[in-house]
Amino acid sequence: MVNKSKKIKKISNTIAVNKKARHDYFIEQSLEAGLSLEGWEVKSLREGKAQIKESYVILKDNEMFLFGAHFSPLNSASTHILTDPTRLRKLLLNRLEINRIRDKVNQKGATVVPLKLYWARGKVKLEIGLAKGKKSHDKRQDIKERDWNRDKQRALKDKNIPR
Repeated sequence: MVNKSKKIKKISNTIAVNKKARHDYFIEQSLEAGLSLEGWEVKSLREGKAQIKESYVILKDNEMFLFGAHFSPLNSASTHILTDPTRLRKLLLNRLEINRIRDKVNQKGATVVPLKLYWARGKVKLEIGLAKGKKSHDKRQDIKERDWNRDKQRALKDKNIPR
């Protein structure tokens, strides 16, 4: 009997992450939303050709849309149709979630930003966050806090203090 070892590839479910959103906003609440996509968009997402860095979520006619996300079309997959890489994409949320978000966005300074695009059970999901903008002094405070935590972890690692 021959023992065959299988190589297990760890596949990440994440397609794209909006790191800038967590830097520019305080994320108060996050939700998972589905996306209404065309076939060529799904194929390009499987290749990881998506960017949500400069995108945002808009509310229009009691529906939510992802605006400004760029899904690069594949040359081989989209030859027979016209592709628009930055078209509006409808977010699939139920009415109760949309109403809650609309009420909170109507408050002063609140907005909805996309945080992460990923695969879940074979479907594309978008993590959106209800956010409030940070001021420049808040951003500096976060940077100081992150540096302090990093230095603290290094000091603990160097001294080999048992926990």
